[in-house]
Amino acid sequence: MPQQPVLFCEIFDVWGIDFIGPFPISNGYSYILLVVDYVSKWVEARATKTNDAKAVVDFLKSNIFYQFGVPKALTSDQGTHFCNRVMFSLLEKYGVVHRIATPYLPQTNDQAEVLIGK
Repeated sequence: MPQQPVLFCEIFDVWGIDFIGPFPISNGYSYILLVVDYVSKWVEARATKTNDAKAVVDFLKSNIFYQFGVPKALTSDQGTHFCNRVMFSLLEKYGVVHRIATPYLPQTNDQAEVLIGK
């Protein structure tokens, strides 16, 4: 299936999300969850102890939805921390389109990937 471009263009409408890590444990934290706004390039990041769905959902609610408003779309890779029932339920509840980058075309999540250096 051909990739469809994201056509939203307002600030904070489309975010890219990805995990960095694991790193050596520091104060119990070994991952960084990174979210980048596609328009402004604004970055939000949080150190996390795990790279699971709960960490992602908690982060999205407290750092994105409640601070910047509910986005129209979220782009992620196919990691199990992003592609699971808990995430799909959250995004469906708030009406957020989930764009999933394909392994052979990670550029679809390029905002987050560029910052990470993948």
